[in-house]
Amino acid sequence: MFIVDTAIEKSIELENDIHIFKIFSPDIASIINPGEFLNVKVSDTLYPLLRRPFSICDVEGDYIFLMFNIFGEGTRILAHKHPGDIINILGPLGKGFNFGSNFETAVIVAGGLGAAPFPFLTRKIGNKKNILTLIGGKTHREVITYGMKNIHIATDDGSLGTKGTVIDLLNENKKLFTSSRAKIFGCGPTPMLKALKKFSLENNLDSEVSTECAMACGFGICQGCPIESTSVQDKYLLVCKDGPVFNVRDVVI
Repeated sequence: MFIVDTAIEKSIELENDIHIFKIFSPDIASIINPGEFLNVKVSDTLYPLLRRPFSICDVEGDYIFLMFNIFGEGTRILAHKHPGDIINILGPLGKGFNFGSNFETAVIVAGGLGAAPFPFLTRKIGNKKNILTLIGGKTHREVITYGMKNIHIATDDGSLGTKGTVIDLLNENKKLFTSSRAKIFGCGPTPMLKALKKFSLENNLDSEVSTECAMACGFGICQGCPIESTSVQDKYLLVCKDGPVFNVRDVVI
């Protein structure tokens, strides 16, 4: 784990008000994995007091890419920074996706900003496995396709792709992957993850999801991000330390 002051090398704003920062951090870039995250100090002042967690969107050589939208004051401050501005990052943190396991097809299921960790996962899988990417959003403005491939889209209002949820889309396309050894990788709102767990169990599919939770320290000291475990021995796990990626069979969503 490193604490690093680093400059923003490049700032990209996508059409749907999604921001991507490119930052230089060779020490972290060399060891971080898809699904892990950074805790970012967004201001030099004491406000906001706590760091903000960000999934790793992608890694290219010594550079890390972070994707975010403006959700609160912390991300609003971050969004107004420019190339050359310095931010302090802490990472890598958490446990990421197990993409080296025995499967033939990676089924990526992303809802809204849940797309954030998947460009990096797509890059790391490369051509070693088949990839099917299913992306959902309430409207076309919530659909993020940056850095992904073999994409199918669903929107609640039908403004882009199939009308319905990304879980509807998953059901409609399951013939594309249920005949092979498939593994699902999911990230998105909690109701989507609940439905994804149900689908995975009903179809006996291996499935990992990246969960969301308010975090303070980011590495397990404050005990502020519990998630209920399905294990009797470990009643609660910590999202920041034991996750944020979990097998759906191991946690209550």
